[in-house]
Amino acid sequence: MNTTTLLLCSLTVCAFAQNPDLKTGPNADLGGALLLPANDEWNRDVSKDEVDSLSDAIIASIGADTGLHEDFGLVWKGQPGGIPYYVVSGEQPKVPVSFEYADESDAGPYPMPPDAWIEGGPQSDGDRHVLLLDKDNWKLYELYRAFPIDGGKSWKAASGAIFDLKNPKPRPAGWTSADAAGLPILPGLARYDEICGTKKLAHALRFTVKKSRKAYVPPASHFASPHKNENLPPMGMRVRLRADFDTSKFSGPALVILEGLKTHGMILADNGGDWFISGAPDDRWVHEEILPIRKIKGKDFEVVKMGPVTIR
Repeated sequence: MNTTTLLLCSLTVCAFAQNPDLKTGPNADLGGALLLPANDEWNRDVSKDEVDSLSDAIIASIGADTGLHEDFGLVWKGQPGGIPYYVVSGEQPKVPVSFEYADESDAGPYPMPPDAWIEGGPQSDGDRHVLLLDKDNWKLYELYRAFPIDGGKSWKAASGAIFDLKNPKPRPAGWTSADAAGLPILPGLARYDEICGTKKLAHALRFTVKKSRKAYVPPASHFASPHKNENLPPMGMRVRLRADFDTSKFSGPALVILEGLKTHGMILADNGGDWFISGAPDDRWVHEEILPIRKIKGKDFEVVKMGPVTIR
């Protein structure tokens, strides 16, 4: 970044940065940069949007009295909690990846470093996401259920997606990504460099629920449920913290998160814990500073009016 860009970034979050001067490596600090253009759906201000007619019923189905839960900022089963990412250069060698769901995956190859971080650690039997940000070409490579073969000379995964962050396009209708909703993962994570660096959350967060609907709404392209009840949340649904919710008793990272949820909300991206919000691991997180968000209940949110519902 040049001096002018650095000055602007010190005053506010960088709206969008192509070819940023970033370090490479696992969970490398992104300096508060937004990963997608300012007008992307992830970054949209939804504070004035209408409330969906099914809002109360959907909130109740998830859990009106269930608390918000941070799925990052702590150590879980010996591994840093959250979904890790790895910043690579445009010169990072690419390797082939074979996919279980090849008909809905981007073939690659993928720029996999030998020490690519796997969600949950190398022995994990969970989602095993691998997220790779090419800082020079500003592309995002994401894998679900990823396993290295022959020391990483090649990989196998359930699914994978490649996103051009300079010119993002939705997945084809019905396609998954490395996430159930067919969305990119990294742009929806809470990151330390934003929450505690720039102290501004300028995009929606990714969240999960235990039971979703067999349906999706924009910006999602895929569902992952057999349940047809319209009072269940479809993938891609966005909720926001109610405008009249009093945040004056909160401070630090918790306040930054809550104010961001009033403006940008959070988007349903996968099945998991109810009201679990996703973030990236970082040794600098102080978990006790995030914990107060657990006081927020489902009833403190409202569903933003949804677009067309795809149920096929």
